[in-house]
Amino acid sequence: MSEQMYEKALSTLRENNIRITPQRQIILKYLINHDNHPSVETIYEALKKEFSNLSIATIYNSLQLFEKLDIIIALPAEDGGIRYDFFGSPHFHAICENCGEIEDIEFPNYKKLEKQLAKAAMQQAGFQTSKTHIEVFGLCKDCIEKRKNEDK
Repeated sequence: MSEQMYEKALSTLRENNIRITPQRQIILKYLINHDNHPSVETIYEALKKEFSNLSIATIYNSLQLFEKLDIIIALPAEDGGIRYDFFGSPHFHAICENCGEIEDIEFPNYKKLEKQLAKAAMQQAGFQTSKTHIEVFGLCKDCIEKRKNEDK
């Protein structure tokens, strides 16, 4: 786990006068340590044995709070649900249209691109941007390989 990312997230909670509960801490640590873009249920299943007093409602409420504070982002899931991602470093998402796999794509010019998109939104529509999430859709390498094998 990146201790620096964890401390920055805790600092954001403190700055917003949010109590740092053990439940919030463990949920944050899980999101930082896992790049599986989990659902609420995935987080619950992973943590319930170690933290028997953790409820789905607590996880859901914590995730909503973290999203509101821009600590995490919510992503659409292939089943119509929501998956979550810790947003500690600027990146965009590549989402497979076949299997729903979500990959983090590091992009050094992400901040510059965000500014360009916000500027275009303001110039063309008078729209003031508060946040940006970039996603690209297509096929992951596994699904491409499966299709190649099916075509043989």
